[in-house]
Amino acid sequence: MAATACLQSVGSFSSGYFISVSSRISSSSSSSSACCSVSPFFCVSCVAEQQKRGMAQCESGRGVLFGEHVAGFLKAQGLRGTQISGRLPEASRSRRACKATICSVVLADIAKESAVPALIKYRADPKTVVSVILGGGAGTRLFPLTKRRAKPAVPIGGGYRLIDVPMSNCINSGLNKVFILTQFNSASLNRHLARTYNFGNGINFGEGFVEVLAATQTPGEAGMNWFQGTADAVRQFTWLFEDAKNQNIEHILILSGDHLYRMDYMDFVQKHKDSGADITISCIPMDDSRASDYGLMKIDDKGQILYFSEKPKGADLKAMEVDTTVLGLSPEEAKNKPYIASMGIYVFKKDILLNLLRWRYPTANDFGSEIIPASAKEYNVQAYLFNEYWEDIGTIKSFYDANLALTVQPPKFRFYDAAKPIYTSPRYLPPTKIEKCRILDSIVSHGCFLRECSVVHSVVGIRSRLESGVELQDTMMLGADYYETDAEQASLLVEGKVPVGVGENSKIRDCIIDKNARIGKNVVIANTDNVQEAERPSEGFYIRTGIVVILKNSTIKDGTIIYTLS
Repeated sequence: MAATACLQSVGSFSSGYFISVSSRISSSSSSSSACCSVSPFFCVSCVAEQQKRGMAQCESGRGVLFGEHVAGFLKAQGLRGTQISGRLPEASRSRRACKATICSVVLADIAKESAVPALIKYRADPKTVVSVILGGGAGTRLFPLTKRRAKPAVPIGGGYRLIDVPMSNCINSGLNKVFILTQFNSASLNRHLARTYNFGNGINFGEGFVEVLAATQTPGEAGMNWFQGTADAVRQFTWLFEDAKNQNIEHILILSGDHLYRMDYMDFVQKHKDSGADITISCIPMDDSRASDYGLMKIDDKGQILYFSEKPKGADLKAMEVDTTVLGLSPEEAKNKPYIASMGIYVFKKDILLNLLRWRYPTANDFGSEIIPASAKEYNVQAYLFNEYWEDIGTIKSFYDANLALTVQPPKFRFYDAAKPIYTSPRYLPPTKIEKCRILDSIVSHGCFLRECSVVHSVVGIRSRLESGVELQDTMMLGADYYETDAEQASLLVEGKVPVGVGENSKIRDCIIDKNARIGKNVVIANTDNVQEAERPSEGFYIRTGIVVILKNSTIKDGTIIYTLS
């Protein structure tokens, strides 16, 4: 039987080390009590006596750490048993009341059969984590909303932008070191970040930072290329992770800038740290109806990812079923959601990420389709279950549905949360003014003017203007960047032009109205013919998946009819 040792009444050494022990062991053994009261360290006979009594407990009431846990802690601190003995006070070293011998060396194989759990658990430190938010590619699936802006800059919820979601999650999680990688149409995104997340705006990042890293060309053949994908974008700035100010970084959190959700990233990082993973992927449980639209993962009974399948169908989809109770779902929930899909959110050990990007896969350009699937074969890649609301705002349809879902009672996602708010640019706008209107199941943002109109199941963005007789239904209105004065509006009307907003007696449904749009009087916009795709940029609109999208800064003239109401 292996030798056994116990650490009794562990206190502060002269060097300042201290072990906190939450578990207590007490017994009726008087000999053990006397022994432990004298020897504050490793007592072989004491614990041997305890094991003879079937792990009986010591009356002294002092905490006990067994064998391998003690050895692991001291090894982490760089201490040996002889060093510990040397740090004890002279009076303690001279005691001879206990005949047991004080151990001079902690054996690594001591008491491996012990049932006492590990008692030392280290919390992940937010200061050792840096967040990297990917600013998105060209955003073709969100076109025409991305015609003049990057995906993370697209307005959402009446007064926010998509980039506010990961940025607010970082702030609420205590993460204050954030890089944002941008490339396409980044002017409005950069402007929003500068106005919202700066040091003089009431959000104090302390020693942290928020830095925009724009795609740039550098010396050398490889440096002549723009970002080729998510992994390549991070690869081009890996030198920053080795900068002097980032030398204490241990984990790198990769985030997307076009998702809608609320998450405590430190819970994610803690799971990564506790599991000893090289890479951890945040995943969401899926049912049969949506699973084939996502990249799915297969895991073992410990949550380690074995392999991936990109948007499988039929028999391939069935083969990707997993037991999601392993990740914490109830049996009933696991039966309804037998698949897990990647959210495109990852945490890497810093050294692992640098090795993957520089040496192991130097030509791989994408995390989701190249780096992560290949790494699962060689590294410990773990799954982290996120079983709350999450939506990928990657298409016009998903953008439209996610916005209108905010009006449902109760909504699946709430922007208003006192404990974990979603931050955005402070605009200092006046309250909305409403005159004799009918508003049902809708969101009206600040700074709007609504006069004798009807708004049903719609979202009305900042600075919007709806004139008398307007009917808005199932519509997302992004608002305006500026006001027009009453005099300016009157002048435009006299000249036969259209002011910003929606003119009198216009009827609009199933529509997205981009910023600063000018919709005249007696306009009808309704896709009753169920046209799925159409491009009419010269007329100021597109149709995407059956949804009419009015372009930013466009003008729809008085009396225009876009697919007549039935």
